[in-house]
Amino acid sequence: MNSSPPQRLNLSANRRFLVRGDDRPFFWLGDTAWELFHRTTIEEAEHYLENRRQKGFTVVQAVVLAELDGLNTPNAYHECPLMNHDPLRPNENFFRYIDRVIDLAGQKDLHIGLLPTWGDKLERLHFGKGPVIFNPDNAFQYGQWIGRRYRDYPNIVWINGGDRPGGGENYPIWDALARGIKSVDANHLMTFHPPGGGDGRSSSEWFHECDWLDFNLAQSGHERINLPNYAIVSHDYNLTPVKPCLDGEPRYEDHGVNWKPQELGWFDDYDVRQAAYWAVFAGAFGHTYGCHAVWQMFQPGREPVNSPRRHWLEALDLPGAGQMIHLKNLMRSRPFVTRVPDQSLAINVEPGTCDQARATRDSEGRYAFIYLPFGGQVAVNLTPLRGQQTKAWWYDPRSGAARLLGLVDRSAPADFAAPETGRGHDWVLVLDDAALGFAPPGKGLL
Repeated sequence: MNSSPPQRLNLSANRRFLVRGDDRPFFWLGDTAWELFHRTTIEEAEHYLENRRQKGFTVVQAVVLAELDGLNTPNAYHECPLMNHDPLRPNENFFRYIDRVIDLAGQKDLHIGLLPTWGDKLERLHFGKGPVIFNPDNAFQYGQWIGRRYRDYPNIVWINGGDRPGGGENYPIWDALARGIKSVDANHLMTFHPPGGGDGRSSSEWFHECDWLDFNLAQSGHERINLPNYAIVSHDYNLTPVKPCLDGEPRYEDHGVNWKPQELGWFDDYDVRQAAYWAVFAGAFGHTYGCHAVWQMFQPGREPVNSPRRHWLEALDLPGAGQMIHLKNLMRSRPFVTRVPDQSLAINVEPGTCDQARATRDSEGRYAFIYLPFGGQVAVNLTPLRGQQTKAWWYDPRSGAARLLGLVDRSAPADFAAPETGRGHDWVLVLDDAALGFAPPGKGLL
């Protein structure tokens, strides 16, 4: 458990990252637990939150008016969130349970990415059971009500939206909800959760210049193997005004590829690692993991959504969930808020290929990371780095173990061969200014 109270999150001075109230770097390692408030007892919620705390997660994304018939099917304590589907008549007993879960998360130094509603309460054109209950007027008022309720909770990040587009007839409703919250809550950051599709969609498509949008959140989605989610992150990273960005819903572990597992198979731990390292090295300030059975808290007797394969309690410990901490530890083991993407480091990788390396480095040249999703060889341009000699390591995304390669002269490009090659044998090449004496990658968190 956390011995000190959680701190509100702010933007870093360069507006690329999130930091805690005391300016310590915050790595967003999220998990999608959309049905957390709707389908758990307090004992189950505590078990879930503790499991995620131990695995290094820092954010849990959960929905107030949930997707899976969240207005009509009661929670574990036989309470529905609204009286007569009226967003201006909230059920106090339902929200008291949400309060308890948010408090419990705070005790574990976990932030809640809080979605006021899923998108089917706003429109039914895509999917979901609804019913549609929002218009611009009551969305603004509901935003004010829920904003007042949670504005003094330190461990909140608002996530407007709910797997729906932000444009067209939806725009004034999502905008009103956001403005309602922000009109009473100046304490918390806010983003927007878009739908997936194509190579991914992002909040930036509709709301990048809105004052209420503090950072961009993309959904690269669940459509295909090797989907290049680095592309949507790179797009958002290069927008002006500068705002932090991340992939907030990538391919889920144990989810059927393109919802067709019998034809295309299932995403596994390698797929979720690939999405995570690709996105972060492309410039994301963090990443959200997801597991198909966990987001819906599936168990026998509940209506399954898109063929979950196991009980959610079992799915909590799938290998990909346990491997996400190695990404966080790697990023926190080197200077954090000075990191920039830099593809010029990897000089023999064909752009656009599914085995594309992604490279990132310190803006002052103190270190660089290159992710090789299929292992293999890479030639590296060392000139962006500083120091006479470069210390090289291989970092294993599966275990967090580091292998020291030794010292390399920085005067010419250098070739490196990963310990293994092929699908599932991804590696990170770590290059340090040898004079700085950094701890092994993933150790000695800064």
